Amino acid sequence: MAIAESGTFTAAAERVHVTQAAISMQIRQLERETGVRLFIRAPRKVILTEAGEKLLDRAQTILREHDAALQEMAALTGAEKGRLRVGSASAMVSGDPLPQILKRLKDDHPAVEVSVVSGTSEELVQRLMGGEIDAAFVSLPVEARGVQTELLNEDYLVAIASPRHKLAKQKVVSPYALANEKLILGERGGNTRRLIDQFFAHAGVTPKIAMELSRLAAIKRMVEEDMGVGIVPLQSVRDEVGKGSLVRWWIEGAQINWQLGLARLVGGYESPIQKKFLQLCRDHFRELRATTSRDKQKQSKKAARA
Repeated sequence: MAIAESGTFTAAAERVHVTQAAISMQIRQLERETGVRLFIRAPRKVILTEAGEKLLDRAQTILREHDAALQEMAALTGAEKGRLRVGSASAMVSGDPLPQILKRLKDDHPAVEVSVVSGTSEELVQRLMGGEIDAAFVSLPVEARGVQTELLNEDYLVAIASPRHKLAKQKVVSPYALANEKLILGERGGNTRRLIDQFFAHAGVTPKIAMELSRLAAIKRMVEEDMGVGIVPLQSVRDEVGKGSLVRWWIEGAQINWQLGLARLVGGYESPIQKKFLQLCRDHFRELRATTSRDKQKQSKKAARA
């Protein structure tokens, strides 16, 4: 699985903490045992054969069942000794809600082992299907078979710019004006980027993309330094807009909805720790939606009085 996902024996060896010679020997043994060739060795990467693809599907199932068996045994000794592996495709979630949720979990179960990894939504769904993580915060929708998602929160995508930008005083920007800006966007492979690309395609314009960055914080910093214009979830820039380090533009003729969901395997075994984590996520985002709704009502009343 590590070789198939990383594409090289060297990267796979680093990932599973063995030498390249050891991983090559294990693959030779596996090919002798199965009687088929599993990989084609190309100059810069290895490619799965048809047999390799079929064995990869089986391997994912085997490892999921292995983990499920261990989790069931651990559950017999109490939830406090469980394990939780979480993925997050959202820097906004990793920076704020997730630490709060995990602290509550650790307060109730101090001995729980928690690990967190980041990546694009697409990457994390693959890791979920491969049995490497138990749950993942991803942008919706997710169309992978065998994966279920639960909507936790939603937001609008807005354009952001430096207060020094020549159009900084505007409240709304057209898709045509945006397309002519030097855009600083998230990397391809995530659903947020897919929504942005679809928006420009539907508007019939080709954007000028100056930078593609993996971190939301990096996008905001580049925009603050007037290196270009970004498109991000509204909630992720409330503080910066409030302090005046960024300006926000509504995007004319579009309501690009960004949805955050929690992805899990369909029918997978859920330990008591995982169930507790799921409930904490539901509770946290329910409170967040209620707070956001109250804030919107207050803003509407202020606008009406004005």
